[in-house]
Amino acid sequence: MDSLLQLASDPTAWAALATLVVMEVVLGIDNLIFISILTNKLPPEHQQKARRIGIGLALILRLGLLATIAYIVALTQPVFEVFGKGFSWRDLILIAGGLFLLWKATKEIHHTVDPEPETLGSSAVRLGFTAAIGQILVLDLVFSIDSIITAVGMTEHVPIMVIAVVTAVTVMLLAADPLSRFIAANPTVVMLALGFLIMIGMTLIAEGFGAHVSKGYIYTAMAFSAGVEGLNMLARRRRRAQTGTITKS
Repeated sequence: MDSLLQLASDPTAWAALATLVVMEVVLGIDNLIFISILTNKLPPEHQQKARRIGIGLALILRLGLLATIAYIVALTQPVFEVFGKGFSWRDLILIAGGLFLLWKATKEIHHTVDPEPETLGSSAVRLGFTAAIGQILVLDLVFSIDSIITAVGMTEHVPIMVIAVVTAVTVMLLAADPLSRFIAANPTVVMLALGFLIMIGMTLIAEGFGAHVSKGYIYTAMAFSAGVEGLNMLARRRRRAQTGTITKS
């Protein structure tokens, strides 16, 4: 308790907490986009439940990884070499996660461009829900490991990491439903979000092979693309309004 009170009175600890919260929230955007796109494929009555389960699993995984923080740090140690390049378990997990994101995003783009008739029935619904939770769990694990290793690199105080993780996941929980509704209501945003997932997947693969890609470049590109799409949506809305006015007159 004394150590916690001492930590709470340290301005440096508060600065580290604020920085880490922002970083964790930003890193959570990738996870949230994937969850939103995936759960929107489910029947409406299962979507909110799947989002909450997915985000809850993300919190459980992050807190569980914090409890084994010594083991997580050891994941960055090389376990084998290929042509002089060492690969750690973290590298392998990032590469596998990146390949999974590329496969999933490409598959979703194909289904969006060339949709196939969906099989109806309760068994298909259960299978779809279970598959969605399984895929969310896979990406939760990848993003959680990346998130915790980032946190370890920014502070050595576990309580600060716990507060930052809980805050970031709470923000994800609050933003999940509005983001999913927005994506579902704007089909062009779905394609843009899938493009983001491909970019994120390539970034994970590059980092797995040791090529560091600044997150600032990634999120700047995403913000620019989202801004352009926002202008397109505004232009389409104004054209529809003008067309409606002309029709009425």
